[in-house]
Amino acid sequence: MVWMGLLVLSPFLVSLVGCQHTQNSSAPTHPAGEQSPLGTGNLSFPWSRLRLPRYIVPLHYRILLHANLTNLSFTGSVQIQIDVQNNTNWVVLHSKGLQISKATILDQNLSHLSEKVLPVLHNPSHEQIGIFSPRVLSNGQKYFLYIEFGAELAEGFYGFYKSTYRTSTGETRTLALTHFEPTSARMAFPCFDEPSFKANFSVRIRRSPEYTSLSNMPVIKTLKISDDLLEDWFAASVKMSTYLVAFVICDFKSVTATTSSGVQVSIYATPEKWQQTHYALEVAVKMLDFYEEYFNIRYPLPKQDLIAIPDFQSGAMENWGLTTYRETSLLFDPLTSSVTDKLWVTMVIGHELAHQWFGNLVTMEWWNDIWLNEGFARYMEYISVEATYPDLKVEEYLLHTCFAAVGHDSLNSSRPISSSAENPTQIKEMFDTVSYDKGACVLHMLRHFLTDEVFQSGIVRYLRKYSYRNARNQDLWDSLVNNVQFCLLQYLFAGEHLDLTAMMNTWTLQKGIPVVTVTRKGSRLLLRQDRFLRTHSNFYKNAFLWYSFLWHIPLTFKTDEERLKFKHVNFPCCDIDVSWVKVNTDMTGYYVVHYEDGGWDVITKLLRENHTALSYKDRTHLIHNAFQLVTAGHLPINKALDLIGYLRLETNTVPLLEGLGYLEAFYRLIEKRNELEVTHNLGKYILQFFRAVIDQQTWSDSGSVSERRLRSEVLALACHLDDPPCLERARQNFKDWLQSNRTLSLPTDVAETVFAVGAQDDHGWASLLHEYNISLSAAQKAKILFALTCSRDTNKLQRLLELGLEGKVIRLQDLSSLILMVARNPQGYHLAWDFVKENWDSLVQKLQLGSFCIRNIIIGTTGQFTSPEELAEVQLFFESIKEQVSQLRATQVALDNVKKNVRWVQRNLEPLKNWLNYQIEINSKVTHKSSLNG
Repeated sequence: MVWMGLLVLSPFLVSLVGCQHTQNSSAPTHPAGEQSPLGTGNLSFPWSRLRLPRYIVPLHYRILLHANLTNLSFTGSVQIQIDVQNNTNWVVLHSKGLQISKATILDQNLSHLSEKVLPVLHNPSHEQIGIFSPRVLSNGQKYFLYIEFGAELAEGFYGFYKSTYRTSTGETRTLALTHFEPTSARMAFPCFDEPSFKANFSVRIRRSPEYTSLSNMPVIKTLKISDDLLEDWFAASVKMSTYLVAFVICDFKSVTATTSSGVQVSIYATPEKWQQTHYALEVAVKMLDFYEEYFNIRYPLPKQDLIAIPDFQSGAMENWGLTTYRETSLLFDPLTSSVTDKLWVTMVIGHELAHQWFGNLVTMEWWNDIWLNEGFARYMEYISVEATYPDLKVEEYLLHTCFAAVGHDSLNSSRPISSSAENPTQIKEMFDTVSYDKGACVLHMLRHFLTDEVFQSGIVRYLRKYSYRNARNQDLWDSLVNNVQFCLLQYLFAGEHLDLTAMMNTWTLQKGIPVVTVTRKGSRLLLRQDRFLRTHSNFYKNAFLWYSFLWHIPLTFKTDEERLKFKHVNFPCCDIDVSWVKVNTDMTGYYVVHYEDGGWDVITKLLRENHTALSYKDRTHLIHNAFQLVTAGHLPINKALDLIGYLRLETNTVPLLEGLGYLEAFYRLIEKRNELEVTHNLGKYILQFFRAVIDQQTWSDSGSVSERRLRSEVLALACHLDDPPCLERARQNFKDWLQSNRTLSLPTDVAETVFAVGAQDDHGWASLLHEYNISLSAAQKAKILFALTCSRDTNKLQRLLELGLEGKVIRLQDLSSLILMVARNPQGYHLAWDFVKENWDSLVQKLQLGSFCIRNIIIGTTGQFTSPEELAEVQLFFESIKEQVSQLRATQVALDNVKKNVRWVQRNLEPLKNWLNYQIEINSKVTHKSSLNG
């Protein structure tokens, strides 16, 4: 929200009057050098807007920081060279939680403008300070703003904060580090903390000799201040935004290698986890080499450090030249890390290194377009990993990224990719499924529409043109259009004008996702687009709303004649004489497809008779679309269940897991409702239907990445459904592990399942909690924590929640995940919700309102509810915290999800019950007939 009102100041004082977007707003001033007649007691804060005035621009920061890791505080100073673009007496910038002890302004010759320390006014609600200069700062002149400050190292995960780790001997070691994105650089030093205020940064860090300091650039010299104090000087940075500045003071060890272009790459971790850094080093070197070639732009810094942090809320952060990670996102232990862990580490590194170009080199102008950073980085994960590690089969996961986006975007509480965000809470909420996953999937659609060559050349043009600058949506579209390859593409669309901006605005400036409805009228193929909503099945029938949501859809389809139609949306479409048609080939487009008038029956018949006529991506897409349409009320559930009947013939793991995933989701939803008959019958059906797949699994780490992923998922579900052979094998493995004094290396693909089964008795649970406490493997700790939350003992679940809130045995960074894992447990989902309600204020204080952790807690715990009574309970709680709720989009998403669940149960529970009874009856007849024949 932009405030229109202005504070009225004394007519003798200069105020920063004018619109925040204006570069050279006028302001009355004293003649240059004239003293103000007023004392400081008459000063009022001169600025009323959330965003800073534009006519003072920072050019270069010189930062000195000294962190005391004994008393957990820091002191520092910053000298900011500023360019004044309008006469004024005031400098307004950001500061949060800092004690300002001195502020002065110097001219270009470093002479003080005033003999007195300048008055500093604070506006805590906007996290701003105003520094008053008695002498006017003149338009066109450069000055130096010098500020001294201090603060405690922050609790939590933002700003300049403390972290600890424990050695195997029980010693606790402390480190200090930064996490500034999106608006927390102001917690470490006063600054112009908005992405468009790019500047150079020269950093100096004072430290004890037993520590190492790291920052964005390499150390150029180290001075000895005293016997127990050293000062590291880092090279001046390239021009960048404040949220990318970083520094760490720690006692970590590292491994180092060099890319083909000479960039030094180092991986840092706590000394006892140093051996787990080697895989990340290999990946980082490969990725930097790949990106330099793909973008055709050299990585601009001499080094790239990647560091595994013990306490880190995000998965990772792209600080330029010093990327920071959770330990699970960077460290890989061959003995305890699964193939899924390996893929995760590879993708996260690919994501953060993509940011060195998308986000760091070219930065969005404002947080409303954060998708230009995060959507691109998410998409480049897939492009980079597919190119550098093809054996990981990362392309199989892109579908699920788009499915996640569809799930969020088909709720009325979704938002446009590019959305308004002003205050820090709103800005934090922009880091969500829409920015990351929908952004990536829209780019995937655009790439396939434009062709690989046009897309790649366009983004290279974009990166080159806006290097060390800021950009908006329109700048990307212009860069894609203004290249030779795009002009050649025009010939593919003879007679059609391609307005890329108009097309892409329908995907980025309006919320939601379309559903394309396919109808066959003889040889005529009719297509219609509507907005797809899972919460309002007949929403699109309102004519006004129907016309309010229209998209330019790059349409693709496949037929039995192996023809691929590729058109730039042309409804109602065309004449084709074919047996079947599958729209949205390989889900390259971001839209749902519904086949009316028996169309789904044709698809079901095709899958049963010749499923390989479609690619595994098409088969997976069909399964996903069918069950999404069930939720929206467009398709009866028995039609979707019949569709996945072909899975007995399926050999590809991706559609197998998609179908299995929906059955598991239904089971987990129903088992929490005390629907014993349906729960029993559904579990029995799943075990019977997938019996052959379950029996084929080995309790090992053999096979391809896809096969290993299938093994993990299938055996985990089989044991959850109390499948006797699965439970017996898991119990034996757990017994062997215990008897080896926990030194036996379990197969990593099944370790989590083994632990989950072992956690069901008191001794097993206590043994796992002890192992969790001492393990040096972040991957193993994650598996154990999940297993601990699988206990059916509510006292144990309550104890875990309390340990998570305490933050010692279970780190605070894992609290939100812990709550969600407990909520997934049928014995724990009300327990988790009650815990959130009772500890809401503490959770917000520890995790910050608007953070993805708070968002996940709100959506994840309420997402288990399926009854009108539970919906009313959620609404009542949100009403009790309505002041905070008013700032959170996540609460609307949560309510939409619960309403969706309530409607799903009302619409589908009875048909599901009937369908299962029919399947059981058929199976009984088949079994009886087989026994007679036998």
